[in-house]
Amino acid sequence: MMKKVILSMFLSLFFLIILPGQSQAAANQSKIILDGQKVILPSDVQVTVINEHVMIPIRVVAENLKFRVDWDQKSHSVKIQQNSNIISLHVDQREAKVAEKPVILDIAPQILNKSVVVPIRFVSEEMGLAVSWDNKDKIVYLTSNNNDSAQTEDSTPHSENNEKVLSLKHINEIKFLNNQLVVSMDGKVTPIISDLKDPHRIVVDLPNTTFGDLSQPLDTGSMGKLDVRGQPNVSEVRYSLFDRDPDQVRIVIELIQASVIHVNHEFIGDQLVIDLNDTSDFESPIQAPSAGEQVRKIVVIDPGHGGSDPGTTSISKKHEKDFNLALSLKVQELLLKEPEIEVLMTRDTDVYPTRTERVQFANKINADVFVSIHGNSVLESPQANGTETHYYQRSSSKELANAIHKRLIKAIGLKDRGVKDSSLQVIRETKMAAVLLEVGFLSNISDEKAMLSNTVQYKAAQAIVDGIKEYLSIR
Repeated sequence: MMKKVILSMFLSLFFLIILPGQSQAAANQSKIILDGQKVILPSDVQVTVINEHVMIPIRVVAENLKFRVDWDQKSHSVKIQQNSNIISLHVDQREAKVAEKPVILDIAPQILNKSVVVPIRFVSEEMGLAVSWDNKDKIVYLTSNNNDSAQTEDSTPHSENNEKVLSLKHINEIKFLNNQLVVSMDGKVTPIISDLKDPHRIVVDLPNTTFGDLSQPLDTGSMGKLDVRGQPNVSEVRYSLFDRDPDQVRIVIELIQASVIHVNHEFIGDQLVIDLNDTSDFESPIQAPSAGEQVRKIVVIDPGHGGSDPGTTSISKKHEKDFNLALSLKVQELLLKEPEIEVLMTRDTDVYPTRTERVQFANKINADVFVSIHGNSVLESPQANGTETHYYQRSSSKELANAIHKRLIKAIGLKDRGVKDSSLQVIRETKMAAVLLEVGFLSNISDEKAMLSNTVQYKAAQAIVDGIKEYLSIR
């Protein structure tokens, strides 16, 4: 899927259920901020970090949110309830139930020092909480959806501390490869991008943002640099906490020489991707056919990601790029049997054309149809599932999306998540009817099983081909 390019990093947070009569002796060194207010922790309860996972006391949080928590000693099970919402979990079992429907947790609940540890992000999202962890100051932030004081990224803070706490986002990783800056974050912000001269550089400012648990070290001046050796257009990428009160991160990309730069940015899952491409003398590495050969309808199949960009990772640790290519090759195989269609691939091996290269290839050959194939993922919410199809504004793209989507839903039987108008580069900048397919969720155990099945892939491929033929009025 487009969402989740390059390498993604997730921080799993956990609730700690303190059983009656038990206590922990270590002193409190961390804090819990609930809807902008500090939660007062009893002396025998603390926030702890175990094996890089943050654990917080559910008993205290539940009391503040009026959740009901029941522990069954005999079955070693926990039931968490808010109004009609019920979550049931069992110690040492990854399968949980939400409203009686089974879901799979990344980590099974455990008993540690006679206390039950339960995944917080799974629980919090089901109970309407947003969660983030400030590793530098050791603070857990919890925000309930019914909190009237919560601010969005576009809001103007009106109190000194609470609103700042709620809007602050954290950067966990910064990478630059294939002419793309990739920033992994725990939330979305609107970047402010400037093109400056003497020297020529692209400046990316991220408001209401600070550094979380960065894999790259910062120097004593709170500045860091990336290793960009081998990058053809960039001499340096540096980043720093540019401002405080409110916090703002600045990333500066210095270019080797002045040239026409086309800058695109989008959020793909929890990653901000800023795509820089020199358009002054661009030549696509993908070879287009000569004009004389364009006698049939031209269909471009685009297996998402590839090469150095694995896309997302499935629940069984498989790469999205491999699923995308496997299904795309099956679509190609079927389209090659259609005498009125000429099929071209943006890639047919494990290589990585940039999104701009894919777009320019399709536009250069005047393709009639562009289909980008992806797998979806939300690792924090393994219960998320289903098929969705994306197009961008054009009526031709919407028509193509509807034709493929209805057949795909019928063929593979996953949840229907609908057809959506989305601003994604490969469908926004292509000039023909273009769609991006999120076939299913690789982070969902049931979807993944279907998506990796050779039989289901052929059914999906046939549905995609039939949808393309309907759009092109080919029988």
